[in-house]
Amino acid sequence: MKRSQQAPQVNAGSMADIAFLLLIFFLVTAMIPNDQGINRKLPRLCPPGQNCNVDIHERNILRIVLNGNQEIMVNEDIVSIEEIKERSKIFLDNNGDKSCNYCKGSGLKNSSDNPTKAVISLQANNETHYNLFVQVQDELTKAYYELRATYAQQKFGKTPNELTAEELSIVRDAYPFLVSEASTD
Repeated sequence: MKRSQQAPQVNAGSMADIAFLLLIFFLVTAMIPNDQGINRKLPRLCPPGQNCNVDIHERNILRIVLNGNQEIMVNEDIVSIEEIKERSKIFLDNNGDKSCNYCKGSGLKNSSDNPTKAVISLQANNETHYNLFVQVQDELTKAYYELRATYAQQKFGKTPNELTAEELSIVRDAYPFLVSEASTD
């Protein structure tokens, strides 16, 4: 009996086809996670030849600072994440009430002249965790949403989801989302 000196071979010609089909299968069936982040509309560029710097009275600025120790400071008072929404609502919706009845016990001495003039200044340290930054942004968004919902109910007798585009524009103009973001070093 004669034996062949050659080792048996496996036909690898179709391996590339199988690998390509598996790749397509995994690409089609894989779940691609949605991007996470903060959905914000960036301000428009200042038109040439126009001065877009506006002086804002100190009374109309609520300063929120996130430091490297993951602490939240509102006008130099350390607060918890749960207090951000209520303090923001009080600041925004005071309408220049000098006595500030809402402010008692809130740590706020003065509040904005009007929601259209109120600006929330959010400053984050480079060592601030992104999760804390997003949580504060969420609380600010909730504050604005609740104020807008209350305004929509009072003015139009509707919830925000029932408003027409024109009514929604009126509500947004009454409570514009004015948040200035910066980083501290």
